[in-house]
Amino acid sequence: MEGYQNENGYQDGETGQVDYYSYGSQDNVPSEGEDGFYRAYEEPKEPAKQGGGLFSKIMKCAALGLTFGVVAATSFAGTNHFFAGVTGKNTSGGNAEETLSGGDLNVSEGTEAVDRISSRPAGAGSQESGGAVTDVSGIVDEVMPSIVSITTIAQTQIPDFFFGRMPEYRNEEGCGSGIIVSQDEENLYIATNNHVIEGAQSLTVLFDDGKSVGAHVKGADASSDLAVVSVALADIEEDTRQNIRTATFGDSEILSTGQMAIAIGNALGYGQSVTTGVISAIDREVTVTNETDGSTVTNELLQTDAAINPGNSGGALLNASGEVIGINSVKYSETSVEGMGYAIPAESAIPIIRQLITREVVTGRKTAYLGISGVDVTQSVSDMYQMPAGVFVAQVVEGSGAANAGLMQGDIITRFDGRNIKSSQEMEELMKYLEAGSTVEVTIQRAQNGEYVEQVLEIVLGAKR
Repeated sequence: MEGYQNENGYQDGETGQVDYYSYGSQDNVPSEGEDGFYRAYEEPKEPAKQGGGLFSKIMKCAALGLTFGVVAATSFAGTNHFFAGVTGKNTSGGNAEETLSGGDLNVSEGTEAVDRISSRPAGAGSQESGGAVTDVSGIVDEVMPSIVSITTIAQTQIPDFFFGRMPEYRNEEGCGSGIIVSQDEENLYIATNNHVIEGAQSLTVLFDDGKSVGAHVKGADASSDLAVVSVALADIEEDTRQNIRTATFGDSEILSTGQMAIAIGNALGYGQSVTTGVISAIDREVTVTNETDGSTVTNELLQTDAAINPGNSGGALLNASGEVIGINSVKYSETSVEGMGYAIPAESAIPIIRQLITREVVTGRKTAYLGISGVDVTQSVSDMYQMPAGVFVAQVVEGSGAANAGLMQGDIITRFDGRNIKSSQEMEELMKYLEAGSTVEVTIQRAQNGEYVEQVLEIVLGAKR
């Protein structure tokens, strides 16, 4: 079979053909044993998203593989898993006091910002007279201190066919990559993919200078495959703090097909590596189906032919000025296909990352209440009954925010507060961070004359009693 490959199996929504998507950054490895050009965060424009495919098995990271929704992969051999080991090295410096600021993401937009960055000797690539970039070492030296490797440890139960025995578990080590995006007075924040950290009992971050520090998941969003990992500043040695810097994000909405792309990440768990290519396509709509529970996620991504290998997930896709224009996430894996990797556009990722950093769980009287009872419409149910996948509204509570906004029994909620949702659990997870009185945008599919029609409602959330 051919197709997109990830740790999980997927169904190509366009052709119905079983393909495989592979999270380009997280192969699992069983283990034994600036300165003027950074600017304060500016709220980005709403981004675009991208194109279809499937996750599958991926190659062993650091020679071994661990499970993350095991699926057969066509281009990688051996057992594949969700996590992977890491080691990354490069020692290019920057002053943390100058480059890490106040919890804001560094965002550069427009020609002025591009010129300012590319004019820096360390950040510009060497060019031939024709204008083609032939040497990206300056860009790499400038950016590498903002890229980290992430190691995860997960416990999996060893299959036992004998009843009465106590279950046995083994530790499985996985690897991925991350991008330093911000800090506050207490923590450093690192963006990565959700599939890199999902299910991990422990996390370790390896900085550019070879120093490693324990980390924690600050927040995660499965629908966008994004997560934020936090590291306590008190746990980072002073010399490491002086070396690290935050990445600068560029404007992914002004990209054109054929522009240069540079990928940096912890490929195969061997340490940070660099690949180059071009932006092959933009706004590719990729649909990924999880074979375990039948859920699907569709996002619009950037396509590049810069090699995105297992272990690269969560790493940076850069433009020729050294700005992060995407977060590497998925690769297409099939023997006859070369150079089809995918990244989450910066303009899509920034608002979600910012929310994951700043949001806090709401408790007490401020806890929000929607006012419905829902039933999950899984992918299998969707296929069988020709219904949209999402949350089927089985009951609407009279007088609730949902009822006042016109939500009706039989509606299917497919998007909530800017996020695609496929289950009640995903919606409840988002609700935890919203206060009573908040207004949320809810996208529904409503049956009309034998077909489902999309509608968008604005619902004022009530207070949970």
